[in-house]
Amino acid sequence: MNQNLYSLLASGFPKTDRAPCMILADGRVWTYGDVERAAGRMANLIVALGLKPGDRVAAQVEKTPEALVLYLAAIRAGMVFLPLNPAYQRHELEYFLADSKPGLFVCRPQIRELADELAANARVPHVLELGDDGRGSLIAAAAPQPDGFATVQRTTADLAAILYTSGTTGRSKGAMLSHGNLAHNARTLHAYWHFQPGDVLLHMLPTFHVHGLFVACHTTLLNGSAMFFEPKFDAARTMKLLPQATVFMGVPTYYVRLLLDPAFARDTCRTIRLFVSGSAPLLRETFDEFRLRSGHTILERYGMTEGGMFTSNPYEGERRGGTVGFPLPGTALRIVGAKDAPLKPGVVGGIQVKGDNVFVGYWGMPEKTREEFTADGYFRTGDMGSFDADGYVTISGRSKDLVITGGLNVYPKEIEELIDALPGVVESAVIGLPHPDFGEAVSAVVVRQKNAAGAALSEASIIAAVKGQLANFKVPKWVYLVDELPRNAMGKVQKNILRRHYSPMAPR
Repeated sequence: MNQNLYSLLASGFPKTDRAPCMILADGRVWTYGDVERAAGRMANLIVALGLKPGDRVAAQVEKTPEALVLYLAAIRAGMVFLPLNPAYQRHELEYFLADSKPGLFVCRPQIRELADELAANARVPHVLELGDDGRGSLIAAAAPQPDGFATVQRTTADLAAILYTSGTTGRSKGAMLSHGNLAHNARTLHAYWHFQPGDVLLHMLPTFHVHGLFVACHTTLLNGSAMFFEPKFDAARTMKLLPQATVFMGVPTYYVRLLLDPAFARDTCRTIRLFVSGSAPLLRETFDEFRLRSGHTILERYGMTEGGMFTSNPYEGERRGGTVGFPLPGTALRIVGAKDAPLKPGVVGGIQVKGDNVFVGYWGMPEKTREEFTADGYFRTGDMGSFDADGYVTISGRSKDLVITGGLNVYPKEIEELIDALPGVVESAVIGLPHPDFGEAVSAVVVRQKNAAGAALSEASIIAAVKGQLANFKVPKWVYLVDELPRNAMGKVQKNILRRHYSPMAPR
């Protein structure tokens, strides 16, 4: 049996190749037949270029149907797909190409000159273009190739993709994901989230990331469903398209922006059966307000580049705000303290996971890979969290975001939840800043609402408000009021940027 991920996805394609797969913003429709034939042509092109199974195909392109087809063609041909954020600049691309050594680099026409230079330096043999309009030398070169292509035999252990982590500390690491890893997650989520005939996904996520490329696309393709394939999130477009969809996946920012529209209400969501949120923590305030306004309870889940999804709130049963639900079937998750000893419910510790979805290791970093796995095969996620008495998992933050002040551990989320609940606060981020006496001082960066309550906020008022609710060592020593927090493309607050920016400003 061919265990190529493409074979699994294609097994769910509709019997008629005229069934819609991608519905574009301009009204054009790509059918499943269109996708399969285009993937065949591209796969034939990749092979004609001389690439062999296991070679890398890197792509730094915008979200288009052709970009998704390129991914499908690469895995179908047995290659290893390497999606790169279009926002990456010269020094980042230089590193990724030199590190992964792809056989083909697909770039946007705007950077062709730079791409040729970097490819030559990294000895990448082929560079082709794919523009934001879906045109380019990649499409032209694939056009004369045959539509038919025999999907290359792969095993569950063979690599399907490499995704580079954000690299907030040290050099970026390439997480190697196998056909088995991705297939396991696709099957699990398809079943756990009850995908069913007639489902339509509203897809507004980027496709260079696990959430948009794997979670959203894999479940939809495996279900043989249609998706509104939008180039990016737009609140007005979302309001227009939601009544034509049944499933919506987004990052918390999407839900916050929908709630800012006074017209957003239950009628807007009348056809939706599932709202999923991930990639960043969902504020309890957003969770509650969304349920009140829409009549729907957002399903929050937890995962990461190194293994897709690890946990999910239940499809049926209580979706508990502030938690990411239970470990998914086939995923073992434990909370540990010193020497990897399991901790009791309610105690915060390191999150470790094990399962067929967990990645193979870091590309070209065998020592780093060994460091990140325990002797009994659990992956150290670097996240901190706890189980509650009912088995729901709560994420407290990244271990590197832990603040150690005067030798005492402070988990930012506990303080952020208190500050976020104050009148006039939109959101907050708690970080540790250098302090001569304590080592680190608990510090809060707070976004104010643009109203009277927000204007009334001050450093002193915020500190006073939380002082009676927290042990003194947890109370922020410094508070900075800002208009917004820095976020990456998936909506995660970039605390490393906050630490760099505010460290020089911290009183000594």
